[in-house]
Amino acid sequence: MRKSYRYLATLLTVLVCTVGAYAQTVITGSVRNGSSKETVPAVSVTIKGSGTGTFTDAKGDFKLTTNQKPPFTLVITSVGFDPREVTVNASGQIDVVDLTPASTLGTEVVVSASRVPERILESPVSIERLNSAAIRNTPNPNYYDAIRTLKGVDMTLSSFTFNSVSTRGFNGSGNTRVNQQMDGMDNQAPGLNFSVGSVIGLTELDVDNIELLPGASSALYGPGGMNGTVLISSKNPFKYQGFSAQVKTGIMHVDSRQRNSPSPYYDWSFRWGKSFNDKFAFKAGAQFIHAKDWVGDDYRNYDRNGGDVYGNLKPGGGTRTSDPNYNGVNVYGDETSQSMTGISTTVQNTINSQVLTATGGTVNLVNLMNAALPPNATPAQYQAFVGALPAALQPAASQMVPFYDGVRNNLYGTQFVSRTGYRENEVVNNNTVNVKLSGGLYYKITPKIEASLTANWGTGNTVYTGSDRYSLLDLKIGQYKAELRSDNWYLKAYTTQENAGQSYNVTVTTQLFNEAWKPSTTWYPEYISAYWQATRVNGADPSVGHNAARGFSDRTRPASGTQQFRTLYDQIRSKPIVNGGGLFLDKSDLYHVEGQYNFKQIKFAEVIVGGNWRQFVLNSQGTLFADTSGPIKINELGGYIQVTKRLFNDVLKLSFAGRYDKNDNFKGRFTPRLSAVVKVAKDHNIRASFQTAYRFPSTQNQWINLQTPFAKLIGGLPELRNFYNFGTNPVYTQASFQQFAVTGNPALLKTQSFNEFKPESVVSYELGYKGLINKRLLIDMYAYYTEYKDFLGRIVVVQSPTGTIPGLAQVTGRNIYSVSVNNTNKVNTYGWGFSADYLLPRGYQVGVNLSGDKMDNPDPNFITFFNSPSLRTNVTFSNNGLGAKKRWGFSANYRYQTGFYFQSDFTQGEIPAFGTVDAQVSYKLPSTRSILRIGGTNLLNKYYRTAFGNPMIGGVYYVSFGYNVF
Repeated sequence: MRKSYRYLATLLTVLVCTVGAYAQTVITGSVRNGSSKETVPAVSVTIKGSGTGTFTDAKGDFKLTTNQKPPFTLVITSVGFDPREVTVNASGQIDVVDLTPASTLGTEVVVSASRVPERILESPVSIERLNSAAIRNTPNPNYYDAIRTLKGVDMTLSSFTFNSVSTRGFNGSGNTRVNQQMDGMDNQAPGLNFSVGSVIGLTELDVDNIELLPGASSALYGPGGMNGTVLISSKNPFKYQGFSAQVKTGIMHVDSRQRNSPSPYYDWSFRWGKSFNDKFAFKAGAQFIHAKDWVGDDYRNYDRNGGDVYGNLKPGGGTRTSDPNYNGVNVYGDETSQSMTGISTTVQNTINSQVLTATGGTVNLVNLMNAALPPNATPAQYQAFVGALPAALQPAASQMVPFYDGVRNNLYGTQFVSRTGYRENEVVNNNTVNVKLSGGLYYKITPKIEASLTANWGTGNTVYTGSDRYSLLDLKIGQYKAELRSDNWYLKAYTTQENAGQSYNVTVTTQLFNEAWKPSTTWYPEYISAYWQATRVNGADPSVGHNAARGFSDRTRPASGTQQFRTLYDQIRSKPIVNGGGLFLDKSDLYHVEGQYNFKQIKFAEVIVGGNWRQFVLNSQGTLFADTSGPIKINELGGYIQVTKRLFNDVLKLSFAGRYDKNDNFKGRFTPRLSAVVKVAKDHNIRASFQTAYRFPSTQNQWINLQTPFAKLIGGLPELRNFYNFGTNPVYTQASFQQFAVTGNPALLKTQSFNEFKPESVVSYELGYKGLINKRLLIDMYAYYTEYKDFLGRIVVVQSPTGTIPGLAQVTGRNIYSVSVNNTNKVNTYGWGFSADYLLPRGYQVGVNLSGDKMDNPDPNFITFFNSPSLRTNVTFSNNGLGAKKRWGFSANYRYQTGFYFQSDFTQGEIPAFGTVDAQVSYKLPSTRSILRIGGTNLLNKYYRTAFGNPMIGGVYYVSFGYNVF
């Protein structure tokens, strides 16, 4: 009986398929550019009034299969062309369809502003967009760098492949105030916290568009969107099909500033997308980048006199030769600094104690010297005194003389001396390698429901600036997503898997390297003895004495590049931080589930709702977080709603959005957004918005437990303060301890109290206008004002190791902590932006944008890290269709920004103003859909720096060949 049912089911299936096959209508055709007669790929071909459709392939051809019987109308659309409708009366091949080129100014559709498609002219908030054509024609070496040409954008370049995007101030390496998503996946590294879009993620040929929301955006995109959200979307293989490849080769370091000779730069990539019967599609891509990176070469000195030894460094003068306490910005290992008087006291007491022990308490060398020698004894008198002692005491007495004499006569005063450091190019692997792999499987369950599995994976070497300089060596990060998507809902789940590889803290590693080849307990006594010999015995000038002393102590110092140096340095950097090395063992993960539904059936208003759950799993084995006892899990839960209402025949569009989020370690937060768009005339809109945003303290703000050269960085959660006994062993403010260190008066010490650790929040008000004049001139402008509350930052506190108020002799033995806290003062910022894009005759286009950001009432006792120029501008000029056959093209961009004072956990100092010119020229080969291009960035090779402590950026010049890329 069961077999009968099976046969019946099989027969019915065959009959249905047969009937369906006979009922199907198959339409084929091709689409061309009506002006150049070139075929156009990725053109949408749909049946009017239905969801059935397809796209043209790489050759501009399409094939559409439908059960709908003719006649019907095909709607043919593509960005940059006027829509075209074609009537189909029968199955078969239709005539070639020519599309009329049209201006894209103001016609582009954006999604990120409201999470629903809308014309960019009607966006309720400021938004910037780069389409695939703009990305393809940028003169920048890679698509990520093209973001810096958008209005209001700051970009910090820590190295060739590590760039951080920011808007509206607070720029810095690894910015945590800007959300960044790639295909809807949060692109931050779960443990290291920075966004890694320039390191891993989409390959260049697979990027479809980039949308940027400047300013507060938490209402729709969750915690972290304090200063903006960047959304990068890839190409769907149903739309973008065929094999594409690009080979880019260039040259860097064309002068001898950072390297002895020019070095090559390679960037190779490919993408392959294929669709089968408009039901199943896949794509695969890869990119390889290799370059000799920019090198941090700022050898200016930090003046560490007075209180600056506690970490509050300020730029000063001097060199290694002129300043014994030299601390070069991009020199590492010289952060170790000790007082000559303090060391002398310690050594003198140690030797005296050893003699007392050896003689059973009968001989006290200090007392003997005090009795036998005048305060200003000469070297000859010291020599005579030592010679008169019993032979068994002479070695100890001779060794003690420089330290005794120095302390008794205050010969060394307040002079601090630093260990000899190594420059960045000696201790950092600046051989940048970046490998990206990406792919996806896509299946249309119905014409309106698509399922997909996608993956992005990357590995490589780069350099990052945080509280120190970090060499991210063999870093690996993968992102994997499963998604169901319809035209009015989606459900997705993804994970980010991080592996720090062989990444290490360059500063700490180099300090430990110095201790490995000669401990400071040996190096400093040798230094002081040699200094005393040079100045007191030989009568040398103090500056000569210091250099002679350093030469003596460094006489066995390993030279960089030697086998001795490499072997020992590799041993230190490959040893975990918790075991006396510089290696991170971070393998933190992120798990995220998210869904959204658009209630299109509601007639009164447009309503969307959504929500997400995410979990961070911190796993650094104690090398970054306080997780020595096991991984730390942090859960977040969030939900949002948006209601949009159009009134007065679409003259007014009102929108309300609100989001609630809860983190395990913090109270829940609600962030609303209100916006209005008024259509004052066709293609002319005024927008106004009230937005709120917040960010939970990052995983590092919460749980970091990392020793740096100047302080132990700890998170702001009470668990960390309890672990270090802040309650029973009080900590003192940095300022009061500095006063105590100078005066020795314990009454000046003030204890530091701590308030509740909270998320940072911001309220933003914005007014803007966007208009299109005669379809040729697009103008956009905005002004904003924001107020920050519970500003996240750090304070430095000092603690006695013994639990009692320390004496002056214990100043060098203090515990110093840098603790994440909230600033109780409010911080206000304001700014503006303006852009104009104009279409000139014959395909020329010119654009200019200007913007600026400023801060009010900063607290002078609190580092805000505002870091933004008061003025920045971009001027662009381009044409992609020159010559009789319109095969030539070019684009040029001039960038300029004013100077500003840069603050970070690493260093602080002025960033000078700079301007650069980027340009490229291209030639199309239509028969193979290929492009030849020659170009470069910073063409005049005028070096500039985007952050204090980061490397200077020079010119990059390249030629490229792209196959099937337009």
